[in-house]
Amino acid sequence: MTAPERRGTTTVSDRAVRRIAGRAVTEALPGRAARATGSSAAVRGGRAEIAVDVALPYPAPLTPTVRRVQDHVTARTGELTGLDVRPARVGVTALTPDRMTEPDATALEANPGGRVPRRWWAQRRLPLGVLTLLATLTCGALATDLILVHTGHRPAALWRTGALHWLYVHGPGEPPVTAAALGCVLLGVWLIVLAVTPGRRGLLTAHSPAPATHVAVDRGTVAALLRDTAAGTEGVDTVAVRVRRRRATVRAALAFGDRAAARDQITDAARRVLAECGLRRPLRLRVAVRPLPVWTPPPAEAAPTPLGAVAPAGGS
Repeated sequence: MTAPERRGTTTVSDRAVRRIAGRAVTEALPGRAARATGSSAAVRGGRAEIAVDVALPYPAPLTPTVRRVQDHVTARTGELTGLDVRPARVGVTALTPDRMTEPDATALEANPGGRVPRRWWAQRRLPLGVLTLLATLTCGALATDLILVHTGHRPAALWRTGALHWLYVHGPGEPPVTAAALGCVLLGVWLIVLAVTPGRRGLLTAHSPAPATHVAVDRGTVAALLRDTAAGTEGVDTVAVRVRRRRATVRAALAFGDRAAARDQITDAARRVLAECGLRRPLRLRVAVRPLPVWTPPPAEAAPTPLGAVAPAGGS
């Protein structure tokens, strides 16, 4: 008789592992607004590799929260599938307001471990890398040629002698020299601008309760939060949101209902969302509500009839 473990095999598909991992994200933070925005999985024999993109609640300490989600997704997926699951790769794609808890006012105060930056400074990796590469190639070629001339008794390279000859025969007033000088000036101005400007215009800095920790929120995330909040207002059909460095503009199209009441409701909800984001520099809010061509106004309330009065009879 064939042993039970040799009668067949069980195969877990990539799709099943992916869906289990996505479901496990919602279980990682009980009572908190955590969800999976994307997931992928690869099963090879008895092992599985998974990656999930998540939207985490805000405010919350990012590093411990991500570690908790990673551990739970890895353990839960391995428990339900029976596979050897490697530590999951977790990517945070969005931060959503946590409706389960009220924002702590003391946590939004100035960071005790350091001043919260007004802007998020870019590292300028691409310009720095290009300049470093050009300087390395130029200095390396010059040093190599000098070493060969002094140690190998070889003549100087043609590119070096040609450059010196060109500089000798061309004066400062000639067009090629003027164009080269103008290019150097423009390059210098560009480098100065990169050095004194922070860059990363798409990020808004926020307060952090943890010392020596800087937090930034993407402007697209703030716009998505405002858009979802305004779209939940009764009578609103479409919403357009634009978030700049210092101002947020919400434009809503109203299909039915009272225009002033809808505007006040959207304004109050948008202000709550901006307060929950905990931005270091609060955004100025502007809300505009316009009725659609098919807008239906609210029904007018009939005036109450005085006691003892007789309503006028209809007819001509």
